Amino acid sequence: MPITRSVLEVARAHPDRIAIAGPDQALTYGELVEDSRRSFAVVDTLHRAHPVVPAPETGGIPITAVSVGSAFHAARIVAGLAGYRAVSATIDPLWPLAHRVRVIARSGIGVVISDSTDLSEALAAEGWRGTVIGLREFLALEAAAAPADPPTVRDGDEAFLLLFSSGTTSDPKAFLKTRAQYRANFAISSAHLEPRPGVATLAPGPLSYSLTLYALIECLASGGGAHLADVFEPAAIARRVRDGGITRVVAVPAIVQALTDAARRDPSAFAALELVVTGGANLPSSIRAGLAAVLPGVRLISYYGAAEIGFIGDSRDGDGTLITVYDGIGVSVRDDTRRPLPDGDVGELWVLAEACSDGYLAGTSTDTLVGPDGWATVHDQARVQDGRLALLGRAGDITVTGGHKVSLPEVERAFDGMPGLGAVCAVALPDPRLGTIVALVLEEARPPAPVSTDAGESTAEPATAATGARWAAEIPGKDALRAWARARLAPQYVPRRWYTVPMLPRTAGGKIRRGEMADALLAEGSTAVRL
Repeated sequence: MPITRSVLEVARAHPDRIAIAGPDQALTYGELVEDSRRSFAVVDTLHRAHPVVPAPETGGIPITAVSVGSAFHAARIVAGLAGYRAVSATIDPLWPLAHRVRVIARSGIGVVISDSTDLSEALAAEGWRGTVIGLREFLALEAAAAPADPPTVRDGDEAFLLLFSSGTTSDPKAFLKTRAQYRANFAISSAHLEPRPGVATLAPGPLSYSLTLYALIECLASGGGAHLADVFEPAAIARRVRDGGITRVVAVPAIVQALTDAARRDPSAFAALELVVTGGANLPSSIRAGLAAVLPGVRLISYYGAAEIGFIGDSRDGDGTLITVYDGIGVSVRDDTRRPLPDGDVGELWVLAEACSDGYLAGTSTDTLVGPDGWATVHDQARVQDGRLALLGRAGDITVTGGHKVSLPEVERAFDGMPGLGAVCAVALPDPRLGTIVALVLEEARPPAPVSTDAGESTAEPATAATGARWAAEIPGKDALRAWARARLAPQYVPRRWYTVPMLPRTAGGKIRRGEMADALLAEGSTAVRL
């Protein structure tokens, strides 16, 4: 169902139902419709005052970007513009300034709602002539604005959202989603991930994360409530789950682990919770087991997809790497010449999906997303195994050592659950005899920071956010690590070198930067300690 049609129907039938809720404010469906009229009125005026030519792929529709720390305000603006001739984008304010500037200028974004003090000056230096406005000023203009005409259901071919493939470690690649593509995506998720009318879904995290953004869209498209949080603070989240009637959570794996820790301290607060949905192709099995141990009645679905392509499949047991592909989605594992490979062979995954974007904006990338046959790839590596899809990471996650292809994420997963071990990162290092060898870098185990409880006390739960492993005063020695690996991995997968570092490099979203870690090991003056 189109998002605007759903919002308008629920606003008529259930105007007091919660549509979007933040930690301390909320909008009902009835209020959201009225709020949207003022949001669009302000945005439309700003675009007209300082027009910027948008990327040609939009068909001339102006682009508005929201880059603020408040998930609630970002959500209500994006949701408000959905019923108008408008393209919305969410840009992570934690991206490097240069990345934000380039993507704004190259995409033809005309209005940016941002509290960044240096963004406007940097954009002006690039020759950009649009408008940067702070959130407080934008709210003041909304309060004084004459409402625009009511929102309406838009044509499916119209550009809807501008999304990005990355932005923390490399230049972002921008791509558009039409309304029809998002409707196709919702048809898949509504059939498998259980957004339901009236269901309260908690989706903590910045709206610039595609997982959080889609949770908002699917909640409104289904007539449910999207409950958002800028950060995950365990005691506050427990109260919101209990008091807000939350039965469904959509979150990245690290937050699922934090939720488990919060439930361990106060299981009664999560008594109504029924389902946790997480994204990504590498969910540690210890996270699934930890949640099941604390909340045995809660189901966990780990879905796999790509923002450019849409939902592809999911896993409901294990570590999320064996994926059952959804009906209606085509998958093909191919070699470098795009020739399909037999089951069991490792290659590049190509996908055929109605929800797939048409390609990257020419102003931001020359990479190919969709081939001439309509199949698309984001360069994930995979193989077909026992009728399911085994995911092995991106092309940079596969190395060849002694003629054998090795998946570095598979090496890492073998150490999930090893007592005393925290987060790990497998990397490929050059070797004159084998070409490359596998090395494993261990993050030095340490207690997490204390967490405030409702009683005002502090506790330190001895678990790591990455794997849920119990903290130990000392990490395992090399002999123990090697024995563990040999019992669980093929010989070519067993690491040949072992290192420790105080902390692994991560993106703003918590993902380990494998390439940066490998470069650091090879750099002169590396602080890594070899075991």
